[in-house]
Amino acid sequence: MKKTVLSLSIAAALLSVTAQAATTVTIGTVNNGDMIIMQRLSKQFEKQHPDIKLDWVVLEENVLRQRLTTDIATKSGQFDVATIGAYEVPIWAKQGWLKPFENLSADYDVDDILQSVRNGLSYEGKLYALPFYSESSMLFYRTDLFKKAGIEMPTQPTWDQVKGWAGKLSDKDAGVYGICLRGKPGWGENVAFLSTMVHSYGGQWFDMKWQPTLDSPEWKAAVTDYVNLLNQYGPPGAASNGFNENLSLFASGKCAMWIDATVAAGLLFNPDKSQVADKVGFAQAPIGKTEKGSHWIWSWALAIPNSSDAQDAATQFITWATSKSYVELVGQQVGWTSVPPGTRRSTYENAKYTEAAPFAQPVLQAIESADPTHPTLNPSPYTGIQYVGIPEFQAIGTQVGQTIAAALAGQMSVDQALKGAQSSVSRTMRQAGYGK
Repeated sequence: MKKTVLSLSIAAALLSVTAQAATTVTIGTVNNGDMIIMQRLSKQFEKQHPDIKLDWVVLEENVLRQRLTTDIATKSGQFDVATIGAYEVPIWAKQGWLKPFENLSADYDVDDILQSVRNGLSYEGKLYALPFYSESSMLFYRTDLFKKAGIEMPTQPTWDQVKGWAGKLSDKDAGVYGICLRGKPGWGENVAFLSTMVHSYGGQWFDMKWQPTLDSPEWKAAVTDYVNLLNQYGPPGAASNGFNENLSLFASGKCAMWIDATVAAGLLFNPDKSQVADKVGFAQAPIGKTEKGSHWIWSWALAIPNSSDAQDAATQFITWATSKSYVELVGQQVGWTSVPPGTRRSTYENAKYTEAAPFAQPVLQAIESADPTHPTLNPSPYTGIQYVGIPEFQAIGTQVGQTIAAALAGQMSVDQALKGAQSSVSRTMRQAGYGK
């Protein structure tokens, strides 16, 4: 009896030592569907790595950005893994805030990651984040409603066509809205979408002297069409709808058209997630005057702040979550339409994926054809399509997004909104020393 008790005591002590030795990795991530899947499947990572415990902080996009930016700028070390994008990576890497990914294993196969995606997550030739998924933008539509209305969708529609279709397809009495678009304010929400629309209309954020151009005819035309479309044919409360809200609206059959991130395709074609999975069509993002800047390229990627005290464990988790084997795991356990898109060439060479996902090749085409180094019809000094690659843009974009949302909500006219935005952005750029 004494021997048994002693054995149990030793076992308990060993368990206690193991628990104490476990490294906690705190992950800050966005509440998008693919990240929710990652969180669920990460239990397998913890089984394979009993010495690592994962602590998840899952937040809405705008809130996440604020938390991560504050944490990394102040070096407080709250997060070991930061979910950030192609905008933050080169800016934060230049500041010395991120740990580079070097000497990755041959099994990881970094060369399998699409070149355009790697370029967006690099600074001075080094990778500072690994892509979890990448996306462009495209137009999703209800094939049944288009057929009923006698409308044939071209490979790449124009904004004039979209405006005409929205009126024909809107049936608010039946709870179907002609179009759904991002209205929620934020540089990564309504401004991300609006930037592509403005660029497509031939506009840009800044001229070659870094003077803002928000009071230009192109901005006025794009924002006026945007506000009119949503007010006339969009859902109520559009100024509160971001990516996730519109995804839910479309998946429940309430949107005839939706222009947004290509990553939504896997969710909309999944019958477990979408009531219209058998009625979804897709086309390239619409164009106005030009294809330049008409669709974005973005990566949600996993990075390690230099302030983290669990960098080795964080590296193990990130390389697991962005690996070929993770793609295979999602395909087997969740379904091939749900695998993280837009990151690896091998995903698009996998017959299981391409057969299950009719959108695979158009998404790849959109990602590879987006050119953030030449986003505008006329010469401009910046890189980035749905954002401007300067540190000040996070504040500028959020401020402009709030102003546009106010116009959408009817609190001011489009002219007033753009005049106010032009004034505030001009002041910010002067204070930051641009254009001198």
